[in-house]
Amino acid sequence: MRAMRRGIREMDLILSAWADIHLDALPEDRLDLFDALLSENDQDLYAWVTGRDPAPERFAAMVDDVAQIFQKQG
Repeated sequence: MRAMRRGIREMDLILSAWADIHLDALPEDRLDLFDALLSENDQDLYAWVTGRDPAPERFAAMVDDVAQIFQKQG
């Protein structure tokens, strides 16, 4: 639900699409990381997903994965 109610509509669509595909199969450590990612600022998330700014190392692999959804929707 948190992936769908972000504030920036684009992030709602991108994160909820990624969650629909991956959430059920995520191991607990990746689920915790996704939860932490959802706590980040929307403007920062959008900049990371679009490649405008590099994601912090902690989130880099997950953001790259989420960015695949952005590229498919774009």
